[in-house]
Amino acid sequence: MAEQMGNFFLVKAKEDGVNVIGLTRGKDTRFHHSEKLDRGEVMVAQFTEHTSAIKVRGKALVMTPFGQTDTEEDE
Repeated sequence: MAEQMGNFFLVKAKEDGVNVIGLTRGKDTRFHHSEKLDRGEVMVAQFTEHTSAIKVRGKALVMTPFGQTDTEEDE
């Protein structure tokens, strides 16, 4: 069984239709998982031996052990 890396992050949607896309590790970076969140929904996920990065499309709050950021500046 693979050891869990424990690097959790949280994405909270600030609008309907926010996409959270997981990207693979390895020689070629590829999309391997996608979730769509509606406003107020929260997704808690972690980096694994297969997931090396995420891409967030839409207005969302992203929180990690290193801090938090909004995907867009407030207007």
